[in-house]
Amino acid sequence: MALPATVEATQRLLAAGGYVADRALATTVHLALRMGRPLFLEGEPGTGKTEIAKVLAAQLPRRLVRLQCYDGMDLAAAAYEWNHARQLMAIRLAEATGEVQDRAALERGIYDRRFLQERPLLQALDGDPAVLLIDELDRADEPFEAFLLEILADFQITIPELGTIKAKVPPVVVITSNRTREVHDAIRRRCLYHWVDYPDAARERAILRIRAPDVPEKLSAEVVAFVQRLRQGDYFKLPGVAETIDWAMALNALDRQELEPAAVDETLGALLKYQDDIARLRGAEAARLVAEAKQAAAA
Repeated sequence: MALPATVEATQRLLAAGGYVADRALATTVHLALRMGRPLFLEGEPGTGKTEIAKVLAAQLPRRLVRLQCYDGMDLAAAAYEWNHARQLMAIRLAEATGEVQDRAALERGIYDRRFLQERPLLQALDGDPAVLLIDELDRADEPFEAFLLEILADFQITIPELGTIKAKVPPVVVITSNRTREVHDAIRRRCLYHWVDYPDAARERAILRIRAPDVPEKLSAEVVAFVQRLRQGDYFKLPGVAETIDWAMALNALDRQELEPAAVDETLGALLKYQDDIARLRGAEAARLVAEAKQAAAA
């Protein structure tokens, strides 16, 4: 499938996959696709950064190759690893059959592609066109970022024992970060950057209509108004769009047609994920936000 030719076409492509993007985000995604540049998305958890890569993979369509970053991740887990057990078996088989006269040839032979175990970074470069999602890069150690520079600049990986493997069709690269630490400037310079913020009320209601179509319109409007006001408060972890969807679906599963303070108190575990936040909101504060949400939704 050809890449979208305009920003409007990119916005429609994302919408076809259930992603409601504003003009600024659609423009950045469009430029990344047209220019062949990696896309670096930063923002609070739950704002829909990872979902962009999933939608692009589904709509283009391309393989989705996901590298979930974590503390202590190394090149063997992210890019490639030699299958040492198979290499050892090949050496012993050669010794058993008397094929070890040329030691240099044997050493070259055990560093053949058939002994190479591909991990996500190499998988994205090798084979059919892909969308490479490097998710939550800020969770990885800073030295790991150096491994990515060659891929982001030239869409290739150099393996000392084998040589350079370059993508025939460069993957669409999406990098996400929750900003638990700063990502190095060398990564940022190779990417187009966009801060993915919490959506405004109108866009969040549009997202709910797509993601939770069974939720009554009145309940949906009140849920969004409640969450929008909640995000203005000083809480340890503000709810993202994913939590808004979960909460609306939870209330709908209880057959609620509108917000009520008692129902809010009973279902806060779908919206907030820390006990201190739940304890602070439950009771009088929740009742106050319910009243304000009802007024805002009615207006």
